[in-house]
Amino acid sequence: MNDDHLEDPHRRRLRERLEVLMLRAEKSASWREETRRLRSLVNLDGFVPVRTRLSSEDLDFLADARDDLLMFAQLGLRLLDLHQPRDAGGITSDAAHPILRCRSCMWRWPCPTYRAFTDSFEESSDLSESA
Repeated sequence: MNDDHLEDPHRRRLRERLEVLMLRAEKSASWREETRRLRSLVNLDGFVPVRTRLSSEDLDFLADARDDLLMFAQLGLRLLDLHQPRDAGGITSDAAHPILRCRSCMWRWPCPTYRAFTDSFEESSDLSESA
């Protein structure tokens, strides 16, 4: 049996959109080093007169970067609201540390969704701290 026929079309579109965003981000150049240099060029009006070479991939990425970041922030907040711990209500020998389960998926806390979410953010914060 082919599972592709059973997949929700909304989920498939979301996956496709996320994959496109990932490809755009991977193809565009990082501005991390450039922004460090540009900070010293801020003029009295609070702007930097920028002259740089941008590829079409950079422009594609930059055109939607703000909206994409807002979308991901909203997604992250919704995931945090959905996946949070709650007391599983079972009998435990340690009343100070009850068994917790995810409110949404009922996996033992921390659930796989929450772990994947926090692992991704820990990896990205490690990258920004090392740069």
